[in-house]
Amino acid sequence: MKLVIDIGNTSAKIAIYDNSSLIDLRTVEENFYESLINTFQKYPSITSSIVSAVTNYDDRIPAILKKNSSFLELTHSTPVPFINKYSTPQTLGKDRIAIAAAAVSMFPDENILVIDAGTCVTYDFVNSSGEYLGGSISPGLVMRLKALNNYTNKLPLESLPEHNSVIELIGKSTRTSILSGVVIGLKSEVEHIINQYELQFSPLKVVISGGDYKYFEKTSKSNIFASPNFVINGLKEILIFNEED
Repeated sequence: MKLVIDIGNTSAKIAIYDNSSLIDLRTVEENFYESLINTFQKYPSITSSIVSAVTNYDDRIPAILKKNSSFLELTHSTPVPFINKYSTPQTLGKDRIAIAAAAVSMFPDENILVIDAGTCVTYDFVNSSGEYLGGSISPGLVMRLKALNNYTNKLPLESLPEHNSVIELIGKSTRTSILSGVVIGLKSEVEHIINQYELQFSPLKVVISGGDYKYFEKTSKSNIFASPNFVINGLKEILIFNEED
């Protein structure tokens, strides 16, 4: 069994794989060290583990991982199953490294654009030769809502509606005007960027992932593959690649 840990700014994800099958996935917002101990008690057959962290974390975690498994911590110098063409690989986010690894594993020999909709929206492209070329970074939905509130005197901080809510193009109140600008605006951005990639790289596979992926899986595009656990899967692929290396 393999243990995959993705530590973010406010929470962490713990995933368990039996071979390549995801059998357990949960989000932990507090008492992470205790959750990790419970994980090893529940799954004593764990043999290897990988950690990706965007922030500092409890220094007891590497110790328990090394004690109970073959431990790998993802860094910019970790061997990966793709060719990294990014001009500043040392600054490439670990989530984007994992995204590229998942892309080449799930869709080998294809042009893949992965759109990860979270705090930020990242666009990451891997070509059919397995080369990661880079992409772009844009503010996510919640960040856009907060920006309107933070940088104006009058606009309120609005919350996101349910992902399947109907949002009118013409807002008839301050709230609906903000939602039109933020949600429909970002959807339009996503569709336009997909169009631009399709002009340069055809055929193109498009993957939408991240916590807000449901807001974008139903666009005018029919070639979108939804995969909310793409980063987790990518970390698993990096772990496998290093075990086989």
